[in-house]
Amino acid sequence: MTDRLHRSTLPGTVPAPVTPASVGIVHLGIGAFHRAHQAVYTEQAARATGDLRWGILGVTQRSASVRDQLRPQGGVYSVLTAGATETSLDLVGAVLDVAWPAEETDRVLATIAEPTTHLVTLTVTEKGYCRTASGALDTDLVAGDLAALRAEHAGDDAADDGPSGAVGLLTRGLAARFRAAAEHADHRPITVLTCDNMVDNGRVLERLVREAVDAALPGAEGDALRAWLAGSVTFPCSMVDRIVPATTAEQRDDVEAALGVRDEGLVVGEPFSQWVVEDRFAGPRPAWEEAGATLTDDVAVWERAKLRLLNGTHSLLAYAGRLAGHETIAEAVEDPAILARARELLFDDALPTLTPPEGADLRAYGESLLVRFANPATGHTTRQVSMDGTQKIPYRWGDTIVERLAAGEVPRGAAYALAAWSEVVRREAVAGRAVDDPRGPEMQRMVAAVGGGSAADARPEDVARALTALAGMLPGGAGLDPRLLDAVAAEVVELAGLEGVGARSVS
Repeated sequence: MTDRLHRSTLPGTVPAPVTPASVGIVHLGIGAFHRAHQAVYTEQAARATGDLRWGILGVTQRSASVRDQLRPQGGVYSVLTAGATETSLDLVGAVLDVAWPAEETDRVLATIAEPTTHLVTLTVTEKGYCRTASGALDTDLVAGDLAALRAEHAGDDAADDGPSGAVGLLTRGLAARFRAAAEHADHRPITVLTCDNMVDNGRVLERLVREAVDAALPGAEGDALRAWLAGSVTFPCSMVDRIVPATTAEQRDDVEAALGVRDEGLVVGEPFSQWVVEDRFAGPRPAWEEAGATLTDDVAVWERAKLRLLNGTHSLLAYAGRLAGHETIAEAVEDPAILARARELLFDDALPTLTPPEGADLRAYGESLLVRFANPATGHTTRQVSMDGTQKIPYRWGDTIVERLAAGEVPRGAAYALAAWSEVVRREAVAGRAVDDPRGPEMQRMVAAVGGGSAADARPEDVARALTALAGMLPGGAGLDPRLLDAVAAEVVELAGLEGVGARSVS
């Protein structure tokens, strides 16, 4: 039986990973993306500087699977960088352990409170922030965390069934750090750095944490905690960019053959990687710039460019690709009809709304995106990318649409993208399948209502109008603009007539 990858079984065929001296970072949401992105930057920074304070305690949010992959390996795993024609393999040791809050909440809270922990980082996806359609904290979703926060603040034993989400767990961890600081008469500043695809992501998370404190500890009861948060915690914004597809069994087998040991924690990433971080830290941090990260005073210009160009085009390719029967993003971008509409969104709709960051060529960046999307090694499926549309579309297409309409232009590429999304939702409803989206049941009911009680009787153009106008989907009232609604309806009439596998099913 093949040995498992571990610090004690490191192969001599690749450079050994670092061995951090202690945990300096708690990361919430340790999926494949973090392991192929921020953990790699942390690893490379430690190699460049010799600073070993920055071990990561990963926190797996949904299940124990990542813990069960990495704990037997001492946190060590490999990263396969897969280009269109070449691959490379590297070992990462920055992750010291992984905890599952359903069984280890106390450990996570205690680690956040430790004076040697200087950062909490997050990659929990847009829906992991437990927000309502208006963007406020959904207190119903985090009710268990709020109850536990109240009990912990009062010094009582919390009736804790495990945290319900990252925001609740983070707020409880910060409150634990506040209590520890008070007990030991020290300050314990800490930085909370979200790396998820949201506009002003740091500001959004800061507001949600404050809303959680206000809901759990209203009035004077929470004043001391609120003052500590204001004076001791910063929430920088950041922008991340790397395509990280799901790891296949074949890739695991190939890496096992190369290493001579089995790596259950293998992750795969494309050659391109970018990280832009607002330089607003409450205390020490890894020297991420030594690993290629950009530290800046203004992340917003980078963030807008990435959301509108990369993420916006990615979603268009996913929805249109599903309709046309393409299983992967690489297949979708090779479809001439879909590629033409992707270019329309990129260069006619999104690009005119952007101010380039200093030294950046956004047209060249847009062209490079199409090359990256066509890399078959990324393996991104159209189904995977098209999940959770109501959480992604407001950020990926919303501001582009608002700004083009304000300029007197109808964004045709964005209208096509909305039509493709609407048609995917309609076909899922007609087929009686669940829409993979937090608002899926609501949208299924809407489709049925448009059809007079039957989804099968709903006209595609009427569904498209209704979904485009869905509350919380598009900012600035754009979802009610008749110019946009007419354009989306016209696009969906053509899409609804697509022939082939995609016209019969989007499964």
